[in-house]
Amino acid sequence: MVYNSRTNEEESAMPQRTNRRQFNKALAAAGALSALSPFGIVRAQSKSLKVGVLLPRSGVQAGIGQDCHRGVEVAVRVLRDLGLPGLEIMNGDTESNVDVARARAERLIGEGAQLLVGAFDSGQTTAIAQVAEQRGIPLVINIAAAPPITEQGYKFVFRNFPTAPMILGDAFANQLEVFAATGVAPKSAVFMHVNDTFGVAMQKGFTGVMSKFTMPYKVVGTIAYDPAARDLSVEVAKAKATGAEALVMVSRLNDAILITRELIKQRWTPSAVLSMGPGWYEDQYLKTLGKMSDGPISFVPWYDPNKALTQRLLAAHAKAFPDISLNTNHVYTFEALLVAADAFKRAGSAEPKALADAIRATSIKDNVSPGPGIQFNAKGQNDKLKNSAIQNRGGKLVTVAPKDAADAKPELPMKPYQQR
Repeated sequence: MVYNSRTNEEESAMPQRTNRRQFNKALAAAGALSALSPFGIVRAQSKSLKVGVLLPRSGVQAGIGQDCHRGVEVAVRVLRDLGLPGLEIMNGDTESNVDVARARAERLIGEGAQLLVGAFDSGQTTAIAQVAEQRGIPLVINIAAAPPITEQGYKFVFRNFPTAPMILGDAFANQLEVFAATGVAPKSAVFMHVNDTFGVAMQKGFTGVMSKFTMPYKVVGTIAYDPAARDLSVEVAKAKATGAEALVMVSRLNDAILITRELIKQRWTPSAVLSMGPGWYEDQYLKTLGKMSDGPISFVPWYDPNKALTQRLLAAHAKAFPDISLNTNHVYTFEALLVAADAFKRAGSAEPKALADAIRATSIKDNVSPGPGIQFNAKGQNDKLKNSAIQNRGGKLVTVAPKDAADAKPELPMKPYQQR
């Protein structure tokens, strides 16, 4: 995955800040050397599609934007190997800001972008969608979960990413599968969430979606907090005081680390930490906390480890970034570019309406994300997407649900922090 410092989307910013000028210089240098790079992007060719990729490459979401960009780099090689047309990537930095996102979208279109991809964050993506629709340029959303984006009647906006209600629905379904598999079902839970765009959307849908499932636990408290907070001891103490067996989270990276450290400090190990969003499964969380990171289960948009294209993407990603695990940012950015290249090939043209019509008729069965494939409904939403349950295990991530897209069995209850 706005950012007025309170409304970041699908992931939390990495702890380090990035100097935008330095990062943009690095991108420029990379572009100059693209012909020599194994990820060299086809440029200035009539048979290539000019794709403006808008991501928060600087600002508070810089780490996430740069992570999504890794998905762009890997996609170039994999899509080429699949025999799809070349993509000329035009990079745009939203600076983690809604107004900048809008201006950058306008500028990329003015510079010749024939299709836009972005932007991780729901607020920034909303602004870009408005520009794309007004200018009649297709936008393929990589990550952004706020439902209203595809409820505006837009004709040029497409999203291959689940909405917040879709994430919630699959989260409850996968929780039930995990509880059945482990024989451990908490009777009470406390719900903690960030108060940004994504967190609020998830909170608003939580009770309504949960009512459609027969869950074993009752929610005994709801606690909201600022994702920029540096001390969450009070919030964790309130959660602990509810006496809840399980901790249900909608968080970001930094606060997931803060909360875990408070759980350890306050000597509280819930029987289950159930995360309905980013933070708990990220590489930095695993590396920072070591053995203390084991146990949480995240219910998130992920990848199906059993699909053939997933194996190709995993191999390409491991070769390019051996120290970084394949994750949501890479997968859905890759699939956004897959949609663009596939549509361009079928349309035989970069004319905006022809591209939009081709995207609308997308039917990609050989993909990476869980579910039957990539296709869009009348609103431009892929409503057939499925989400996964992934568990932190020994410093790695394993997929534990749904069963047909899993490579391991879930383990509950969590081992007490003090016994690790």
